[in-house]
Amino acid sequence: MVAARPGRRRRLVTLTSDLGPAYSAQVKAVLSRSVDPGRIVELTHALPAHGVREGAFLLRAMAGGFPAGTVHLAIVDPGVGGRRAPLAIACADGSRLVGPDNGLLFPLALALGSPRAFRLVRARVGASSPRVGTTFDGRDLFAPAAARLAEGVRPDRLGPRVRPTEYRIPEAERRPAGARGEVLHVDRFGNLITNVPTAWVEPGTARVALTVGRRRLEVPWTTSYEEIGRGRLGALGSSFGTVEIAAAEGNAARRLRARVGTRAEARWGPGRVGPSQSVNSDRPRVR
Repeated sequence: MVAARPGRRRRLVTLTSDLGPAYSAQVKAVLSRSVDPGRIVELTHALPAHGVREGAFLLRAMAGGFPAGTVHLAIVDPGVGGRRAPLAIACADGSRLVGPDNGLLFPLALALGSPRAFRLVRARVGASSPRVGTTFDGRDLFAPAAARLAEGVRPDRLGPRVRPTEYRIPEAERRPAGARGEVLHVDRFGNLITNVPTAWVEPGTARVALTVGRRRLEVPWTTSYEEIGRGRLGALGSSFGTVEIAAAEGNAARRLRARVGTRAEARWGPGRVGPSQSVNSDRPRVR
């Protein structure tokens, strides 16, 4: 087992996963043996099951604002027990990332700067509990590794340098008076979070023409759900800084049959006026 450097302040540890309550509790139990529970911040355990791409987007959004030097433990691991590597990543600001080498960690690592990845070796990590089964690296390997890093152990002491799997969050394509992108996240309310930057929408825009998958519609561009009107579809700037398609007090994903990866195109212009038939009737208009 690698000893921590004495006299160093233990790091903050964030915990993010798709594990739900029972499995995540076991991960936290391992962390709590070495890390003061007051320094463990559970961001969510409700990421979409097996949703590596969506998880990568949300992890970057949630964890990117934490103090420099934080240890971020993230688990969305459909390949657990297989060939994917277990990783620790060191970033330029002193932050450390721990999780599976499936692209989940990469966008956050890039945002934190100059990532250097190391493949975790169980014997070097020094996990104290015997491994039970082969499908819970979150508890049996990642949590002990995060605890060692929180104690101040350098990532290069836990395994050899490797090249991580790269996954870059898709970027929208800017077009004259519009953009072509896709849905990156469907939140718990059914709102569609796209990758089209809100800043691209022209000032004075009143309506936007959307293509969501195969559906074409025109909706108001607003600043609040109240402006959209209960049960109606609209578009607005999301808290992620990108265009959001929403059904006020409804579920836009269900209504438009959209999910992560669905194409999302938008066209706009100052004072844009839509066609006489509105999508906000009882049934959305489809062309």
